[in-house]
Amino acid sequence: MINKIAQSVADALAGIQDGATVLIGGFGTAGIPNELIDGLIAQGAKDLTVVNNNAGNADVGLAALLQAGRVRKIICSFPRQADSHVFDGLYRAGKLELELVPQGNLAERIRAAGAGIGAFFCPTGFGTELAGDRETREIDGKQYVLEYPIHGDVALIKAEAGDRWGNLVYRKAARNFGPVMAMAARRTIATVHDIVELGALDPETIVTPGIFVSQIVRIDRVATQAGGFKKAA
Repeated sequence: MINKIAQSVADALAGIQDGATVLIGGFGTAGIPNELIDGLIAQGAKDLTVVNNNAGNADVGLAALLQAGRVRKIICSFPRQADSHVFDGLYRAGKLELELVPQGNLAERIRAAGAGIGAFFCPTGFGTELAGDRETREIDGKQYVLEYPIHGDVALIKAEAGDRWGNLVYRKAARNFGPVMAMAARRTIATVHDIVELGALDPETIVTPGIFVSQIVRIDRVATQAGGFKKAA
C-alpha cells in the first residue's frame, strides 16, 4: 500500500546529506515551508546549496538556516530585502556564495530540470554581468544566453492539502515555486495542513501529482506575517 505520510518533520527529513542541493519553495512570506526549514536545522546537514526566490527574511526560516552556518551557496533572484540582514552580513564577510539569477530564468531553469531539458536559450541577462561567460547565440535577430537546468537533491515545499499517495493542492500564492521544484528534485517533501482520503481531491484540481512527491507531513495552520490564516478573535 502506497503511504507517503511521515509521522513527523524529523522522520521526513531523515537522510538529507551534507553538500545537498535543496530547493525551498516560497515567495515573499507566502508558501514558505518554515517547519521543514526548522527541521533541517535540527537535522544537521551542512555545506548546502540552497535554491530559493530570495535569501531569507528577518531571523526565521531560511535566514535562520543561513545564520546556523549550514549553507555554502545560495541561488536566488532577490537576495536583498528590507530585513535581509543575515544574508547581508554573511555575504559581505565572504562566508556565503551567491549565484544571482533573474526570477523568470530561475523558474524556467528549475522547470527545465523537471522536464528533462538539457539546456535552453533565454534573452534575459544578455549583455550584462549575469550572463557571465556562458554561450550566447543570435536567434531570429535577437541575442540569447544559454541557461542550464537546476536539479535538486531534495525539495522542501508547502501545500494546502494532500492524500497518502502524495497528490497535492495549494492555496493561492502559496503555490509559487512548489510545483516546478517538486518535479526538479530527486526527493520532494511537502507540508500540508490537511491530509484527506484518496479520492477526496478532484483530479482536475491536483497541481502536483503524487509521482513527484516522496513524503508529506501535516502541520498546523498559523497566522503569517502578511495575514494569511487569521488567528481566532
